[in-house]
Amino acid sequence: MSGDSLGKLLRDVAQAEPVAEVFVVSTCNRVEVYADVDRFHAAVTAICELLVRHCGVPAHELTGYLYVHYEDRAISHLMAVACGLDSMVVGEGQILGQVRSALNLAREQETLGRVLSELGRLALRTGKRSRTETEIGRAGLSLLTVAIELAAQSAPGGSGAEALAGRDVLIVGAGSMSALAAATATRSGAASIVVANRTRSHAERLAADVSAIATGLADLPAAMGAADVVISCTGATGQVITRDMVSAAVSARTLAGRPGPLVILDLAMPRDVEPATDSLPGVVLISMDRLSDHGTAATDDDVLAVRAIIEAELAAYHSAIDAARVAPTVVALRAKAAKVVEAELARLEGRLSSDGVSGHALDEIAQTVRRVVDKLLHAPTVRVKELAGSPGGEEYATALRVLFDLDPRAVEAVTRAATEQEVRS
Repeated sequence: MSGDSLGKLLRDVAQAEPVAEVFVVSTCNRVEVYADVDRFHAAVTAICELLVRHCGVPAHELTGYLYVHYEDRAISHLMAVACGLDSMVVGEGQILGQVRSALNLAREQETLGRVLSELGRLALRTGKRSRTETEIGRAGLSLLTVAIELAAQSAPGGSGAEALAGRDVLIVGAGSMSALAAATATRSGAASIVVANRTRSHAERLAADVSAIATGLADLPAAMGAADVVISCTGATGQVITRDMVSAAVSARTLAGRPGPLVILDLAMPRDVEPATDSLPGVVLISMDRLSDHGTAATDDDVLAVRAIIEAELAAYHSAIDAARVAPTVVALRAKAAKVVEAELARLEGRLSSDGVSGHALDEIAQTVRRVVDKLLHAPTVRVKELAGSPGGEEYATALRVLFDLDPRAVEAVTRAATEQEVRS
Protein backbone atom coordinates (compact mmCIF):
# COMPACT_ATOMS: atom_id res chain seq x y z
CA MET A 1 0.00 0.00 0.00
CA SER A 2 1.30 3.44 -0.83
CA GLY A 3 0.27 6.98 -1.71
CA ASP A 4 -3.38 7.87 -1.23
CA SER A 5 -4.39 4.32 -0.29
CA LEU A 6 -1.94 4.32 2.61
CA GLY A 7 -3.17 7.71 3.81
CA LYS A 8 -6.77 6.50 3.71
CA LEU A 9 -5.90 3.39 5.72
CA LEU A 10 -4.12 5.52 8.32
CA ARG A 11 -7.09 7.85 8.74
CA ASP A 12 -9.62 5.02 8.90
CA VAL A 13 -7.65 3.10 11.54
CA ALA A 14 -7.16 6.28 13.57
CA GLN A 15 -10.94 6.81 13.58
CA ALA A 16 -11.61 3.27 14.88
CA GLU A 17 -13.09 3.56 18.37
CA PRO A 18 -10.43 1.54 20.31
CA VAL A 19 -7.46 3.25 18.58
CA ALA A 20 -5.70 6.30 20.01
CA GLU A 21 -2.64 6.48 17.72
CA VAL A 22 -1.42 4.63 14.62
CA PHE A 23 1.27 4.44 11.97
CA VAL A 24 1.72 1.95 9.14
CA VAL A 25 4.97 0.50 7.79
CA SER A 26 4.32 -0.56 4.20
CA THR A 27 7.06 -2.14 2.07
CA CYS A 28 7.21 -4.70 -0.75
CA ASN A 29 7.36 -7.42 1.90
CA ARG A 30 4.94 -6.26 4.62
CA VAL A 31 2.08 -4.02 5.67
CA GLU A 32 2.26 -3.57 9.44
CA VAL A 33 -0.14 -1.48 11.50
CA TYR A 34 1.27 -0.20 14.81
CA ALA A 35 -1.46 1.11 17.09
CA ASP A 36 -1.84 2.35 20.66
CA VAL A 37 -5.22 0.99 21.76
CA ASP A 38 -7.34 0.78 24.90
CA ARG A 39 -8.92 -2.63 24.11
CA PHE A 40 -6.80 -5.33 22.47
CA HIS A 41 -9.38 -7.68 20.93
CA ALA A 42 -11.70 -4.92 19.73
CA ALA A 43 -8.76 -3.12 18.12
CA VAL A 44 -7.46 -6.26 16.37
CA THR A 45 -10.92 -6.93 14.95
CA ALA A 46 -11.34 -3.34 13.73
CA ILE A 47 -7.88 -3.18 12.14
CA CYS A 48 -8.29 -6.56 10.41
CA GLU A 49 -11.64 -5.48 8.97
CA LEU A 50 -10.05 -2.29 7.64
CA LEU A 51 -7.16 -4.22 6.07
CA VAL A 52 -9.66 -6.46 4.30
CA ARG A 53 -11.60 -3.45 3.06
CA HIS A 54 -8.56 -1.51 1.87
CA CYS A 55 -6.55 -4.30 0.23
CA GLY A 56 -9.53 -5.92 -1.46
CA VAL A 57 -8.62 -9.45 -0.37
CA PRO A 58 -11.45 -11.50 1.20
CA ALA A 59 -11.09 -12.07 4.92
CA HIS A 60 -10.86 -15.88 4.62
CA GLU A 61 -7.91 -15.50 2.24
CA LEU A 62 -6.13 -12.76 4.18
CA THR A 63 -6.41 -14.28 7.67
CA GLY A 64 -3.73 -16.90 7.08
CA TYR A 65 -1.17 -14.19 6.36
CA LEU A 66 -1.90 -11.98 9.37
CA TYR A 67 0.13 -11.88 12.58
CA VAL A 68 -0.36 -9.94 15.80
CA HIS A 69 2.14 -8.82 18.45
CA TYR A 70 1.20 -7.22 21.76
CA GLU A 71 3.05 -4.92 24.18
CA ASP A 72 6.74 -5.96 24.51
CA ARG A 73 6.54 -8.36 21.56
CA ALA A 74 5.20 -5.56 19.38
CA ILE A 75 7.94 -3.17 20.54
CA SER A 76 10.68 -5.77 19.99
CA HIS A 77 9.27 -6.62 16.58
CA LEU A 78 9.36 -2.99 15.44
CA MET A 79 12.96 -2.68 16.61
CA ALA A 80 13.87 -5.90 14.77
CA VAL A 81 12.20 -4.56 11.63
CA ALA A 82 14.12 -1.26 11.88
CA CYS A 83 17.38 -3.18 12.33
CA GLY A 84 16.70 -5.26 9.21
CA LEU A 85 16.40 -8.57 11.07
CA ASP A 86 12.93 -9.23 9.68
CA SER A 87 13.81 -8.32 6.09
CA MET A 88 14.03 -10.78 3.24
CA VAL A 89 17.68 -9.72 2.97
CA VAL A 90 18.75 -9.63 6.62
CA GLY A 91 20.50 -6.38 7.49
CA GLU A 92 19.36 -4.44 4.43
CA GLY A 93 19.53 -0.70 5.00
CA GLN A 94 16.46 0.54 3.10
CA ILE A 95 14.01 -0.48 5.83
CA LEU A 96 15.26 2.14 8.31
CA GLY A 97 14.31 4.90 5.90
CA GLN A 98 10.95 3.22 5.29
CA VAL A 99 10.19 3.19 9.03
CA ARG A 100 11.17 6.88 9.22
CA SER A 101 8.88 7.66 6.27
CA ALA A 102 6.01 5.78 7.95
CA LEU A 103 6.40 7.88 11.08
CA ASN A 104 6.61 11.11 9.08
CA LEU A 105 3.45 10.27 7.15
CA ALA A 106 1.56 9.50 10.36
CA ARG A 107 2.78 12.79 11.80
CA GLU A 108 1.53 14.64 8.70
CA GLN A 109 -1.82 12.86 8.92
CA GLU A 110 -1.99 13.67 12.67
CA THR A 111 -2.41 10.02 13.65
CA LEU A 112 0.80 9.96 15.71
CA GLY A 113 0.79 10.87 19.39
CA ARG A 114 3.10 10.79 22.39
CA VAL A 115 3.21 7.00 22.84
CA LEU A 116 3.99 5.99 19.26
CA SER A 117 6.28 9.00 18.69
CA GLU A 118 8.45 7.75 21.52
CA LEU A 119 8.25 4.19 20.19
CA GLY A 120 9.28 5.44 16.74
CA ARG A 121 12.28 7.28 18.17
CA LEU A 122 13.25 4.10 20.00
CA ALA A 123 13.07 2.02 16.80
CA LEU A 124 15.09 4.52 14.75
CA ARG A 125 17.73 4.84 17.46
CA THR A 126 18.00 1.05 17.72
CA GLY A 127 18.26 0.72 13.94
CA LYS A 128 21.08 3.26 13.81
CA ARG A 129 22.93 1.57 16.68
CA SER A 130 22.68 -1.81 14.97
CA ARG A 131 24.42 -0.43 11.89
CA THR A 132 27.11 1.59 13.67
CA GLU A 133 27.94 -0.91 16.43
CA THR A 134 27.68 -4.19 14.49
CA GLU A 135 28.46 -5.50 11.01
CA ILE A 136 24.81 -6.33 10.22
CA GLY A 137 24.73 -3.90 7.27
CA ARG A 138 28.36 -4.25 6.20
CA ALA A 139 27.54 -4.32 2.49
CA GLY A 140 24.73 -1.80 2.56
CA LEU A 141 22.55 -4.55 1.17
CA SER A 142 19.02 -4.09 -0.12
CA LEU A 143 16.73 -6.27 -2.18
CA LEU A 144 17.97 -4.44 -5.25
CA THR A 145 21.68 -4.88 -4.55
CA VAL A 146 21.23 -8.60 -3.82
CA ALA A 147 19.18 -9.03 -6.98
CA ILE A 148 21.87 -7.29 -9.03
CA GLU A 149 24.53 -9.47 -7.42
CA LEU A 150 22.56 -12.57 -8.42
CA ALA A 151 22.20 -11.16 -11.91
CA ALA A 152 25.96 -10.72 -12.12
CA GLN A 153 26.46 -14.33 -11.10
CA SER A 154 23.95 -15.51 -13.70
CA ALA A 155 25.26 -13.43 -16.59
CA PRO A 156 28.89 -12.45 -17.15
CA GLY A 157 29.76 -8.80 -16.87
CA GLY A 158 31.10 -8.06 -13.42
CA SER A 159 29.83 -8.32 -9.91
CA GLY A 160 27.39 -6.29 -7.85
CA ALA A 161 26.34 -2.98 -9.33
CA GLU A 162 28.99 -3.47 -12.03
CA ALA A 163 26.55 -5.88 -13.68
CA LEU A 164 24.69 -2.80 -14.95
CA ALA A 165 27.75 -1.03 -16.36
CA GLY A 166 27.47 -0.53 -20.11
CA ARG A 167 24.05 -2.24 -20.18
CA ASP A 168 20.73 -0.96 -21.49
CA VAL A 169 18.44 -0.97 -18.45
CA LEU A 170 14.64 -0.91 -18.51
CA ILE A 171 12.87 0.00 -15.25
CA VAL A 172 9.17 -0.87 -15.02
CA GLY A 173 7.36 1.20 -12.38
CA ALA A 174 7.92 4.66 -10.93
CA GLY A 175 7.72 4.16 -7.16
CA SER A 176 10.42 4.33 -4.48
CA MET A 177 12.06 1.01 -5.46
CA SER A 178 12.10 2.12 -9.10
CA ALA A 179 13.73 5.39 -8.07
CA LEU A 180 16.40 3.43 -6.20
CA ALA A 181 16.91 1.21 -9.26
CA ALA A 182 17.25 4.24 -11.52
CA ALA A 183 19.78 5.87 -9.20
CA THR A 184 21.75 2.61 -8.95
CA ALA A 185 21.78 2.14 -12.73
CA THR A 186 22.99 5.72 -13.21
CA ARG A 187 25.69 5.37 -10.59
CA SER A 188 26.80 2.05 -12.10
CA GLY A 189 27.34 3.51 -15.56
CA ALA A 190 24.41 1.99 -17.45
CA ALA A 191 24.58 2.72 -21.20
CA SER A 192 20.93 3.82 -21.24
CA ILE A 193 17.93 3.86 -18.90
CA VAL A 194 14.28 3.67 -19.90
CA VAL A 195 11.46 4.08 -17.36
CA ALA A 196 8.10 2.54 -18.24
CA ASN A 197 4.99 3.16 -16.16
CA ARG A 198 1.23 2.94 -16.49
CA THR A 199 0.96 6.67 -15.72
CA ARG A 200 3.40 8.20 -18.18
CA SER A 201 3.74 11.48 -16.25
CA HIS A 202 5.14 9.55 -13.26
CA ALA A 203 7.64 7.85 -15.54
CA GLU A 204 8.64 11.22 -16.99
CA ARG A 205 9.18 12.67 -13.52
CA LEU A 206 11.48 9.81 -12.50
CA ALA A 207 13.25 9.80 -15.86
CA ALA A 208 14.01 13.50 -15.55
CA ASP A 209 15.88 12.88 -12.30
CA VAL A 210 18.36 10.48 -13.93
CA SER A 211 18.42 11.70 -17.56
CA ALA A 212 16.48 8.63 -18.70
CA ILE A 213 13.79 8.06 -21.33
CA ALA A 214 10.15 7.70 -20.27
CA THR A 215 7.55 5.51 -21.92
CA GLY A 216 4.13 3.99 -21.20
CA LEU A 217 3.29 0.33 -20.64
CA ALA A 218 1.84 0.12 -24.15
CA ASP A 219 5.41 0.35 -25.47
CA LEU A 220 6.74 -2.19 -22.97
CA PRO A 221 7.31 -5.08 -25.47
CA ALA A 222 9.47 -2.92 -27.72
CA ALA A 223 11.36 -1.47 -24.76
CA MET A 224 12.11 -4.98 -23.48
CA GLY A 225 13.47 -5.98 -26.90
CA ALA A 226 15.99 -3.12 -26.65
CA ALA A 227 17.07 -3.91 -23.07
CA ASP A 228 19.75 -6.07 -21.47
CA VAL A 229 18.40 -5.80 -17.92
CA VAL A 230 14.76 -5.33 -16.89
CA ILE A 231 14.00 -4.27 -13.30
CA SER A 232 10.28 -4.51 -12.57
CA CYS A 233 8.77 -3.21 -9.33
CA THR A 234 5.26 -1.89 -9.91
CA GLY A 235 2.37 -1.81 -7.47
CA ALA A 236 0.08 -3.69 -9.85
CA THR A 237 -2.14 -6.42 -8.46
CA GLY A 238 -1.74 -8.56 -11.60
CA GLN A 239 1.15 -9.60 -13.83
CA VAL A 240 2.60 -6.85 -16.00
CA ILE A 241 5.12 -8.88 -18.02
CA THR A 242 3.88 -12.10 -19.65
CA ARG A 243 5.78 -15.06 -21.03
CA ASP A 244 4.74 -14.16 -24.57
CA MET A 245 6.05 -10.59 -24.15
CA VAL A 246 9.41 -11.88 -22.93
CA SER A 247 9.59 -14.47 -25.74
CA ALA A 248 9.04 -11.73 -28.31
CA ALA A 249 11.66 -9.55 -26.60
CA VAL A 250 14.22 -12.38 -26.74
CA SER A 251 13.56 -12.84 -30.45
CA ALA A 252 14.02 -9.10 -31.04
CA ARG A 253 17.30 -9.13 -29.10
CA THR A 254 18.54 -12.09 -31.15
CA LEU A 255 17.72 -10.32 -34.42
CA ALA A 256 19.51 -7.22 -33.18
CA GLY A 257 22.58 -9.29 -32.28
CA ARG A 258 22.48 -8.43 -28.58
CA PRO A 259 24.87 -10.65 -26.59
CA GLY A 260 24.02 -12.50 -23.41
CA PRO A 261 20.68 -13.35 -21.84
CA LEU A 262 17.86 -10.95 -21.04
CA VAL A 263 18.09 -10.51 -17.26
CA ILE A 264 14.80 -9.75 -15.51
CA LEU A 265 14.68 -8.71 -11.84
CA ASP A 266 11.12 -9.05 -10.50
CA LEU A 267 11.10 -7.14 -7.20
CA ALA A 268 7.33 -6.69 -6.96
CA MET A 269 4.89 -8.15 -4.46
CA PRO A 270 2.72 -9.61 -5.89
CA ARG A 271 5.01 -10.58 -8.75
CA ASP A 272 5.06 -8.54 -11.98
CA VAL A 273 6.48 -11.27 -14.21
CA GLU A 274 4.73 -14.48 -15.21
CA PRO A 275 6.66 -17.34 -13.53
CA ALA A 276 6.66 -19.45 -16.72
CA THR A 277 9.02 -16.87 -18.20
CA ASP A 278 11.86 -18.57 -16.30
CA SER A 279 11.73 -21.59 -18.66
CA LEU A 280 12.47 -19.54 -21.78
CA PRO A 281 15.95 -19.93 -23.30
CA GLY A 282 18.02 -16.75 -23.22
CA VAL A 283 16.26 -15.45 -20.08
CA VAL A 284 17.47 -15.14 -16.48
CA LEU A 285 14.57 -14.40 -14.11
CA ILE A 286 15.37 -13.36 -10.55
CA SER A 287 12.23 -13.11 -8.44
CA MET A 288 11.47 -12.53 -4.77
CA ASP A 289 11.40 -16.30 -4.20
CA ARG A 290 14.99 -16.59 -5.34
CA LEU A 291 16.01 -13.60 -3.24
CA SER A 292 14.47 -15.27 -0.19
CA ASP A 293 16.43 -18.46 -0.89
CA HIS A 294 19.62 -16.46 -1.37
CA GLY A 295 19.58 -15.29 2.26
CA THR A 296 22.04 -12.75 3.52
CA ALA A 297 25.65 -11.87 4.15
CA ALA A 298 24.90 -11.31 7.84
CA THR A 299 26.46 -13.84 10.21
CA ASP A 300 24.91 -15.42 13.29
CA ASP A 301 27.24 -13.29 15.41
CA ASP A 302 25.92 -10.14 13.69
CA VAL A 303 22.33 -11.13 14.43
CA LEU A 304 23.12 -11.98 18.06
CA ALA A 305 24.86 -8.62 18.51
CA VAL A 306 21.81 -6.80 17.15
CA ARG A 307 19.50 -8.85 19.38
CA ALA A 308 21.57 -7.77 22.38
CA ILE A 309 21.17 -4.10 21.36
CA ILE A 310 17.40 -4.60 21.03
CA GLU A 311 17.19 -6.14 24.51
CA ALA A 312 19.26 -3.34 26.03
CA GLU A 313 17.16 -0.64 24.35
CA LEU A 314 13.93 -2.32 25.44
CA ALA A 315 15.15 -2.49 29.04
CA ALA A 316 16.17 1.19 28.95
CA TYR A 317 12.79 2.07 27.44
CA HIS A 318 10.95 0.37 30.30
CA SER A 319 13.21 1.97 32.89
CA ALA A 320 12.45 5.40 31.45
CA ILE A 321 8.70 4.69 31.51
CA ASP A 322 8.87 3.44 35.10
CA ALA A 323 10.87 6.49 36.19
CA ALA A 324 8.43 8.79 34.43
CA ARG A 325 5.56 7.14 36.30
CA VAL A 326 6.97 8.13 39.72
CA ALA A 327 8.44 11.45 38.54
CA PRO A 328 5.33 13.52 39.47
CA THR A 329 5.55 12.23 43.06
CA VAL A 330 9.26 13.12 43.23
CA VAL A 331 8.63 16.59 41.79
CA ALA A 332 5.76 17.19 44.22
CA LEU A 333 7.93 16.05 47.16
CA ARG A 334 10.78 18.38 46.22
CA ALA A 335 8.32 21.25 45.69
CA LYS A 336 6.83 20.71 49.14
CA ALA A 337 10.30 20.53 50.71
CA ALA A 338 11.32 23.74 48.96
CA LYS A 339 8.16 25.47 50.22
CA VAL A 340 8.87 24.38 53.82
CA VAL A 341 12.51 25.53 53.53
CA GLU A 342 11.56 28.94 52.18
CA ALA A 343 8.96 29.45 54.92
CA GLU A 344 11.42 28.53 57.68
CA LEU A 345 14.17 30.70 56.17
CA ALA A 346 11.79 33.66 56.04
CA ARG A 347 10.97 33.18 59.75
CA LEU A 348 14.66 32.83 60.62
CA GLU A 349 15.58 35.94 58.65
CA GLY A 350 12.93 37.93 60.51
CA ARG A 351 14.39 36.92 63.88
CA LEU A 352 18.08 37.24 63.03
CA SER A 353 17.89 40.53 61.15
CA SER A 354 16.94 42.33 64.38
CA ASP A 355 20.02 40.82 66.04
CA GLY A 356 22.32 42.44 63.49
CA VAL A 357 23.16 39.31 61.48
CA SER A 358 24.54 40.37 58.08
CA GLY A 359 22.88 39.61 54.76
CA HIS A 360 25.92 37.56 53.70
CA ALA A 361 25.56 35.35 56.76
CA LEU A 362 21.84 34.86 56.09
CA ASP A 363 22.64 33.80 52.52
CA GLU A 364 25.17 31.25 53.79
CA ILE A 365 22.61 29.86 56.23
CA ALA A 366 19.99 29.60 53.47
CA GLN A 367 22.37 27.74 51.14
CA THR A 368 23.36 25.35 53.92
CA VAL A 369 19.74 24.52 54.78
CA ARG A 370 18.88 23.92 51.12
CA ARG A 371 21.91 21.63 50.69
CA VAL A 372 20.93 19.61 53.78
CA VAL A 373 17.38 19.14 52.51
CA ASP A 374 18.59 18.23 49.01
CA LYS A 375 20.95 15.61 50.42
CA LEU A 376 18.26 14.13 52.66
CA LEU A 377 15.86 13.83 49.69
CA HIS A 378 18.43 12.63 47.16
CA ALA A 379 18.68 8.98 48.27
CA PRO A 380 14.92 8.27 48.63
CA THR A 381 13.99 10.03 45.37
CA VAL A 382 16.72 8.27 43.36
CA ARG A 383 15.89 4.94 44.96
CA VAL A 384 12.16 5.22 44.27
CA LYS A 385 12.94 5.74 40.56
CA GLU A 386 15.14 2.64 40.58
CA LEU A 387 12.50 0.58 42.38
CA ALA A 388 9.71 1.78 40.08
CA GLY A 389 10.51 -1.00 37.62
CA SER A 390 10.40 -3.77 40.21
CA PRO A 391 7.26 -5.79 40.99
CA GLY A 392 4.87 -3.55 42.89
CA GLY A 393 7.05 -0.54 42.04
CA GLU A 394 4.12 1.87 42.18
CA GLU A 395 3.75 1.08 45.90
CA TYR A 396 7.03 2.85 46.63
CA ALA A 397 5.71 6.07 45.12
CA THR A 398 2.51 5.62 47.12
CA ALA A 399 4.57 5.20 50.28
CA LEU A 400 6.38 8.47 49.57
CA ARG A 401 3.07 10.28 49.11
CA VAL A 402 1.75 8.89 52.41
CA LEU A 403 4.91 9.37 54.48
CA PHE A 404 5.38 12.99 53.41
CA ASP A 405 1.64 13.75 53.34
CA LEU A 406 1.74 14.96 49.74
CA ASP A 407 -1.43 16.54 48.38
CA PRO A 408 -2.77 14.25 45.60
CA ARG A 409 -3.82 17.37 43.71
CA ALA A 410 -0.20 18.53 43.62
CA VAL A 411 0.92 15.23 42.07
CA GLU A 412 -1.92 15.38 39.52
CA ALA A 413 -0.98 18.96 38.64
CA VAL A 414 2.61 17.91 37.87
CA THR A 415 1.37 15.01 35.72
CA ARG A 416 -1.03 17.28 33.85
CA ALA A 417 1.66 19.90 33.23
CA ALA A 418 4.08 17.26 31.90
CA THR A 419 1.43 15.89 29.53
CA GLU A 420 0.60 19.34 28.20
CA GLN A 421 4.29 20.03 27.64
CA GLU A 422 4.68 16.78 25.66
CA VAL A 423 1.68 17.67 23.49
CA ARG A 424 3.14 21.13 22.75
CA SER A 425 6.54 19.67 21.86
